[in-house]
Amino acid sequence: MKSSVEKLSDTRVKLTVNVPFEDLKTEIDQAYSAIAQQVSIPGFRKGKAPRQLIDTRYGRGPILEQVVNDMLPSRYQSAVEENELVAIGQPSIDITKIEDNDFVEFTAEVDVRPEIEVPDFSGLEITVPALEVDDAAVDEEIDRLRARFGELKDTKRKLKTGDFAVIDLKATVDGEVVDEASTEGLSYEVGQGDLIDGLDTALRGLKSEEETEFTTTIVAGDHKDKEAVVSVRVQQTKERKLPEFDDEFAQMASEFDTAEELREATKAQVEESKKGEQAAAIRDEVLKAALAKTEFALPESIVDEQVHQQLHQLLGQMAHDESALDRVLESQGLTRDEFDAQSRKDSEEAVRTQLFLDTLAEQEEPEVSQQELTDHILFTAQSYGMDPNQFIGQLQQSGQIANLFADVRRGKALAAAICRVTVKDEAGNDVDPAQYFGDEDEAAETEAETDA
Repeated sequence: MKSSVEKLSDTRVKLTVNVPFEDLKTEIDQAYSAIAQQVSIPGFRKGKAPRQLIDTRYGRGPILEQVVNDMLPSRYQSAVEENELVAIGQPSIDITKIEDNDFVEFTAEVDVRPEIEVPDFSGLEITVPALEVDDAAVDEEIDRLRARFGELKDTKRKLKTGDFAVIDLKATVDGEVVDEASTEGLSYEVGQGDLIDGLDTALRGLKSEEETEFTTTIVAGDHKDKEAVVSVRVQQTKERKLPEFDDEFAQMASEFDTAEELREATKAQVEESKKGEQAAAIRDEVLKAALAKTEFALPESIVDEQVHQQLHQLLGQMAHDESALDRVLESQGLTRDEFDAQSRKDSEEAVRTQLFLDTLAEQEEPEVSQQELTDHILFTAQSYGMDPNQFIGQLQQSGQIANLFADVRRGKALAAAICRVTVKDEAGNDVDPAQYFGDEDEAAETEAETDA
C-alpha cells in the first residue's frame, strides 16, 4: 500500500491511497465466500460455487464493491498512522480508481489536529484571589444555616432589605395593562432584585396597606423596551426571625453539642470551600495564560459540529420547538443572531481548549489507572443524576468510554503542568499549586476534578 498527503489547510489534509490487489487477498476471499452463500447456482451447494462461475453469472462488480467496502476502514486507518496524522472527525472518502486485478485508489479528506507548540509552563506567572477565611465569612455561612430554621412573623414597621412582603403589582404601558408584569398576592423578599427593575427601591420604607408607583422598562413580551408605570400595593409585611446561635441551636441543626464546635466546623467548611475556589481559579488562570501564548487554527467542521450539538441539546429540552427557544431568548434580552454568535464563540473556545489539552497530554504522558477511570465515570454519572450501572451501559453501547478516559488524561496532564507555574495571590503571597494538584512526581496520581 502506498499513500501520500496533500495539505489543504492548517487543519485539513487530503490522503491519496493506492492499495494493490495482492494486499486484498483476505477481502477478496471473504467477498466470494459471502456472495456464494447468498446465491443459488444449479449443480452446486450453497457456498460451494466456483469463483469463475460467480463472475460469469453475476460479474465482478458485486465482488469489487464488497472488497472496497471491507478494506476501506483498515486501509484508511493505516494511511493515517503511516503519515503520522492526528485525524479528528469523520473523513470524506471517494473511490477514484479501480483497476481490476491491479489496484484500488481512493482519497480521503479529513480534519487533522493543527501543530500546537505548548508553552513552557515554568515560565508562566498568574495571580489569583487570596485565600481568606475571616469571621465575616463564617458568620455569613452560619446565618444561612440559621435562616433555614427561621420563622416569618408579621411586622408593622417599614420594609427593609431582607424583609418579606405580600404585594399586588399592576403595570401599564400607555394605559394598557401588561399582564406579564402584573399579579396579586405575590410573596416577595425585598432585595431579591430579579423581578422588576425598581421594585426593591419602591418597596423599601412602605408599610402594610400602603402603595406607590414607579417607572420601569419592560424587558420581554409584546411591550419589550417600552416604559411602564407600575403600581405596587403592600398587603402584608413580614420579617424573618432567626434562632439564637447557641448550644441548643447547634444540637438541633447539626451533629455538634455546642455552638463553639459548630462554629469551628463551619470555619473548616468555609476554608475548604475557599480552597476549592482558589484551586479552580488557578486552573482557569493557568489554562487562560497558556492558551494566550499559543496560536493555532481551528478545524471549522469540528467547530460546526460542536455548535450543532449544543443547539440540538438545547432544542431537545424544548421538544425541538424553535419558537420556544425564541421566546426564551427574548425573555433574556437576546436576539437569535446574538445567541448564535455567542454559541459559536463558546464552541470555538471549547474546541481550542480540548485540542490544546490533547497536545499537552501527549507531551506529559500521564498514566491513567483503571481506578481513576472508574472514579471519573462514577463522578460523571452522579453529576447527571444517573444510576452508575445504567450510565456505564450507555457508555459501552455508544463507545464513549474512550472519551472519558481522554478527559481524565487531559486533567492529569494539566495538573502536572500547573505544578510548574508560579502562582501568587492578590496580596502578593506565594501560592504552592502542588497543594491542590500534587507535586510533579505525584501529579500522575492526582485527578483534576477542580472544574467539577
